[in-house]
Amino acid sequence: MFSSRRRVTGSPRRTATALGVLGAALALTVTTAGGATAASGPSEDPVNIKPGQAYMGVGLKIHKGASAAGTGALAATDGVQGIDVSHWQGAIDWTSVRGAGIQFAWMKATEGTGYKDPSFNTNYPAAYRAGVIRGAYHFARPDVSGGATQAGYFVGNGGGWSRDNLTLPGVLDIEHNPYGAMCYGLSTTQMRTWINDFYTAYKSRTGRDVVIYTTASWWNTCTGNWTGMYGKSPLWVAHWGVSSPTLPSGFPTWTVWQYTATGSVSGVSGNVDRNRFNGSRDRLLALANNT
Repeated sequence: MFSSRRRVTGSPRRTATALGVLGAALALTVTTAGGATAASGPSEDPVNIKPGQAYMGVGLKIHKGASAAGTGALAATDGVQGIDVSHWQGAIDWTSVRGAGIQFAWMKATEGTGYKDPSFNTNYPAAYRAGVIRGAYHFARPDVSGGATQAGYFVGNGGGWSRDNLTLPGVLDIEHNPYGAMCYGLSTTQMRTWINDFYTAYKSRTGRDVVIYTTASWWNTCTGNWTGMYGKSPLWVAHWGVSSPTLPSGFPTWTVWQYTATGSVSGVSGNVDRNRFNGSRDRLLALANNT
């Protein structure tokens, strides 16, 4: 995925090793202040998760193993900070999240064309009321339906946008397939078409350029080092535990960087992905308001 990482290829032994490490790591717990234990992240082995249960970054965990989740990536904790969440985080105290300095958050809304995250309708307005600049993300399933179809489903179920000073454009989470073949059975040409169809349909419905969340390895492998989106979509890159992220082909810079999957923040139980915005709060508001 990155310059220092090896891809999980078709070798059964290497794939099984990476997945075995992941399954063990996801079973870990953390001790709370009261001495009780709480789940440190999604408790199910992502190899066996059911459709709909994917979450942002699960593909990277499968590809590299949970040991690469980015503990100790302290260099990225300055600047404008954010998180991403799904139903896996459980109940969230958004007032505490904002009080801890978190300025933005994206939350899972949909997956494919048949799944709505059960926590979205609670998280989305609650974050808004707490003053967190928030947005929605869609977990892509290019293996089940077309890009335009999934964009329509996303917009119709929480992925829309309004210029209210607290709403970010939607995110296309396109990463390693947690349910099967890495590239969802599509060729690089088919994947490019799928992504562009999603982008075009989303922009037609909302007037906004969709943000793309991905990793360098997945993008370069599954789109064939495609440079066709750098002039359209802001990049949200995942690269954990490093001082600077490796970028997918065609993107000269990152807008958001997911720098760890083992972060913590007041108001959220257990681990949570931590993100950094590449700019000031004024620039974050410009992204939110399309100015």
